[in-house]
Amino acid sequence: MSSMEGKVVLITGAGSGLGQNHAVLLADRGANVIVQDINSDGVKETMSLVSGNSAKSYAIVCDVRATDEFTNQINDAMRDLGNVDVLVNNAGISSRQRSIEEIDDEILAEMFDVNVKGAYVATKAVLGGMKEKNWGRIINTASIFGMAGTGAGSHYCSAKAALIGLTKAWAKELAPWNILVNAVAPGFIPTPMTNTPGKEAIRAERNKTIPLGHEGEPNDISHAVAYFASEESKYVTGQVLSPNGGIVI
Repeated sequence: MSSMEGKVVLITGAGSGLGQNHAVLLADRGANVIVQDINSDGVKETMSLVSGNSAKSYAIVCDVRATDEFTNQINDAMRDLGNVDVLVNNAGISSRQRSIEEIDDEILAEMFDVNVKGAYVATKAVLGGMKEKNWGRIINTASIFGMAGTGAGSHYCSAKAALIGLTKAWAKELAPWNILVNAVAPGFIPTPMTNTPGKEAIRAERNKTIPLGHEGEPNDISHAVAYFASEESKYVTGQVLSPNGGIVI
């Protein structure tokens, strides 16, 4: 895998879980990382994890849905580090299983605001700089549930499916500026958002449905992100890479 030295990478939702893992891996490969999350403690933790390398880092604490505040803070970060080369739209929320009848307007709006509107806000904040450079990478975080659906969570599935649609549309729209847009669609990966106590038996049964027989690891997704962020992917756009152990084929 090629070095990310000198590249400026913005990762939203980088205060924990996969976003944090992405930040550490890309910083280890030389990227200057902008760490964004709504959780200040999470941002501090991620910043401490990436501070041991020679690259620069920058902390942003705000809500990805707050267009003006987010954009202003990103502009400050870019004045310090330079224009963003790679955007990882990782900020998102999950939900407990809900029937259609249980999904009210507030629940539906929040799901799409964080997962879909947040991707728009972050992308619009960095797009000008990418177009100026005639180079960019945008990586959206979808899900196997945006590819295959599930029986009780249509709000989450549809939001993640929307990100796949955005990936394909943006890939066509932004290709003239050499801005590549791809998505990762994680399978079952234990993170603080998904690995809740008391569900060990459920997870063990679920693993039996995965052809490879086990959950993945955060690095399985971070390596996919690193590929899309690198020069190795220079002829790849509009694609969805789903490290999922074969549960969705």
